[in-house]
Amino acid sequence: MSASGAKQRLMSEYKALQKEEWVNIDLNDGSLFKWDIALMVINPDSAFNGGYFKAEMTFTDKYPYEPPTFKFLHPPFHANVYADGKLCISILHTPGEDEQSGEQACERWSSVQSVESVLRSILLLLDDPETASAANVDAGVMYRFKRDEYNQKAREAVEQSKKDVPAGFVVPTTVAVAAPQSKVVEDDDFWAESGDEEDFGGSDSDDDMEDEDFEGSEEEMEETDEMEA
Repeated sequence: MSASGAKQRLMSEYKALQKEEWVNIDLNDGSLFKWDIALMVINPDSAFNGGYFKAEMTFTDKYPYEPPTFKFLHPPFHANVYADGKLCISILHTPGEDEQSGEQACERWSSVQSVESVLRSILLLLDDPETASAANVDAGVMYRFKRDEYNQKAREAVEQSKKDVPAGFVVPTTVAVAAPQSKVVEDDDFWAESGDEEDFGGSDSDDDMEDEDFEGSEEEMEETDEMEA
């Protein structure tokens, strides 16, 4: 698969997520392969309600056939979050069944997943941790048997996260976050040009193109898309 195919897919997803209110995304140094993310919890029933959790997401040029990585920069106290901020979540595991973990292929990464489906799954995981195979055993035990103490830890994480809210930015309080979608919304132009799933249709010259600086106006990004196509 060509790097240009991965870029086209990522640009399509990046533009779509720019319209969402529950997530802020910037391209790290203008690269489509490393995203700086702020994931907002907008759910009054959540212990993490009001949180503004910064994270980073990285991709390879094999995306979407290889999963991205996700890491909280300031890890909340949670059963499925490791001390280094990485997540234990099935959707980010490599494709295929895993007999050792018992995970089925449908639970793990596949090329029909998307950044949006990953982020929405993470939001659901924050409120419904998987305690049977906890990355943070203490958090898992506290969630099950000392929920009041757990909720206090969650509130502390929320207050800590608010220190990362940019000046002048107001975290929304009424945005409804739907359940995760397993299938990505496909861009007609992109898929029309891309051919079968083994080859996204990029030319050899596209593979040699260096990452463009995608910061700037919407018009500049559209012009870049036309150049890469």
